[in-house]
Amino acid sequence: MYSLEAYIYMPLFIYICIMSFNIEKYKADIFKIKSDDDFTSLTLDAFKYQFENNPVYNEYCNYYNINPNLIKNLEDIPFLPIEFFKSKEVVTGNQSKEIVFESSGTTGADHSKHFVSDTNLYKKNFIDIFSKTYGDLENYTILGLLPSYLERTGSSLVYMVNTLIKLSKSELSGFYLDEYTKLSDTISELEKINKKYILFGVSFALIDFAESFPLNIKNGIIIETGGMKGRREELTKAELHKILCKSFNLSSIHSEYGMTELLSQAYSDGKGVFEMPSQLKILIRDTYDPLSVVRTGSGAINIIDLANIDSCCFIATSDIGTVYQNHTFMIKGRFDNAEIRGCNLLVY
Repeated sequence: MYSLEAYIYMPLFIYICIMSFNIEKYKADIFKIKSDDDFTSLTLDAFKYQFENNPVYNEYCNYYNINPNLIKNLEDIPFLPIEFFKSKEVVTGNQSKEIVFESSGTTGADHSKHFVSDTNLYKKNFIDIFSKTYGDLENYTILGLLPSYLERTGSSLVYMVNTLIKLSKSELSGFYLDEYTKLSDTISELEKINKKYILFGVSFALIDFAESFPLNIKNGIIIETGGMKGRREELTKAELHKILCKSFNLSSIHSEYGMTELLSQAYSDGKGVFEMPSQLKILIRDTYDPLSVVRTGSGAINIIDLANIDSCCFIATSDIGTVYQNHTFMIKGRFDNAEIRGCNLLVY
């Protein structure tokens, strides 16, 4: 139950939220973030808006007797367990859904669903993050080796890479299912004409390709997107990258960190260290206390994704990692076969 103070001020809080939040201005402002203060200001605005307009998030906050008037810092904000995306429609407001992204998983398992109301925002967001990380998209040929994702519908990763392929304006850009010979020939052609390219690949397919077609890559970047479970023997990131570096004569393998439930991504240019884009922040929570959150250190991963304003910006993941003071982070693993400790309330 709310405290007496909360009941007194709640109507005023709700009125201020409804009257002051401009959704279109907010969506424009997330691309203008220049400082931590800018990020915090937009985050607090997003919290107030979603507390009032997201029924699932509001119910979760109410369970913990969260008084919205007392939320002043990032660490004060409750983070919604990612499992809720498997059982509920996590949406903010009454916008129509333009597309539904669905997570991969084993047959018969519950899959997460992300109801996206603004695909233009998703496109603008991942293009902005990509361009700030790698430069002008038109300078690259984009190749996709994502068989497990192409074989099903509703993949946000396929949607993103497909858009990058179209915007690259390169005749050699495209997807490859199991066409390793064709992919090898394309890469050889790109090397011959001295054209820069990026290969997005799911882990097990990259290993298969590397074993069959070792190449001397000079102009390309390989971005692994995860995805080994159930397809090959499990490898650590370090083991995977070592094999790929040797097969392709590269000094480092890049990585992409994203998930169905998010609209933002982070990239690593090697050694598993990811840079946070300006519209995304990773925090750390105590694995036994879902409301204990800090900005740096090691523990369970919480994510603030400001682009997720039509869904939920505040997600408690099942990943474990470390956040550093220079806006970088590493993913060390995840909880195995268990719900997030202390965060499985209301999930059914």
